[in-house]
Amino acid sequence: MTEVRDRRSAVRNQRAEINRRDAERAELFLCALCASVVKSISDLRVLISGLCALLFVLSFPAQAQQTKKVPRIAFLSASRQPWDEALHQGLRELGYIEGQNIIIEYRYAGGKFERLPDLAGELVRLKVDVIVAGETEAIRAAKQSTSAIPIIMAVTADPVGSGFVASLARPGGNITGLTSLSPDLSGKRLELLKETVTRLARVAVLWNSGNPDNAAQLKETESAANVLGVQLQSIGVRNSNDFDEAFSTITKGRPGALYALGDSLIATNRKRIVDFAVKKRLASMFSTRQAVEAGGLMGLWDELS
Repeated sequence: MTEVRDRRSAVRNQRAEINRRDAERAELFLCALCASVVKSISDLRVLISGLCALLFVLSFPAQAQQTKKVPRIAFLSASRQPWDEALHQGLRELGYIEGQNIIIEYRYAGGKFERLPDLAGELVRLKVDVIVAGETEAIRAAKQSTSAIPIIMAVTADPVGSGFVASLARPGGNITGLTSLSPDLSGKRLELLKETVTRLARVAVLWNSGNPDNAAQLKETESAANVLGVQLQSIGVRNSNDFDEAFSTITKGRPGALYALGDSLIATNRKRIVDFAVKKRLASMFSTRQAVEAGGLMGLWDELS
């Protein structure tokens, strides 16, 4: 009996050590994630969200692993994200060097969102330790592929409305991360267009009709349009092949300005959108810094964009 108790005690101690090591790995990784974002922002809400994400991931039950196992992190996104390098820098500052004491699996869909489910499934089969999902579509693909591997939302507008988490206070499940929820900005962007363009009466709104976040933003924009006395021309796209037809429809509608809602599909095609707006001499409004840097007339974004 004594020998059995000793063995059980040894097993418990071994599991406790594994739990501790797993918690340390999760803490270092999430600290890197928070550091990479917080470096470029002053918004206290994001720091608090990062700390909540850290506590949430640390609550995951640990799996038995070899103590010398190198952590394997996965990046899943429709395209490369502006925060990619910042996250790498955060990891390096914490002593995590790719190829030495950490493995990073990159899966980018090349702007083809229909590839994301297959890429997510591939990452699950590789048994990665955590998946960083770059946008709403990537988060959805990861969620549908696994309920066991921790998923970090790099950024999404409405994780509750999209069905990723139960609530911001108590996410539940295996998903946590950051949100850029700021529906009030949609109305402000339209207001800025109205102030900039003399006698603006009609605005074309380009959005991803397959993205629930965009649907919520569109509703906010419609509410603001009613107050401002502006007519909206709603143009939905679902993939990169839809833009030529969308541009043709916008041209026929003869709007005075173009407003592109924030979305990874829009971001992937931002240069095409900017070039179209310039060619048609349309004042353009965007929700990301990168679109303005690509030549868009103006933009208003939260600090995560």
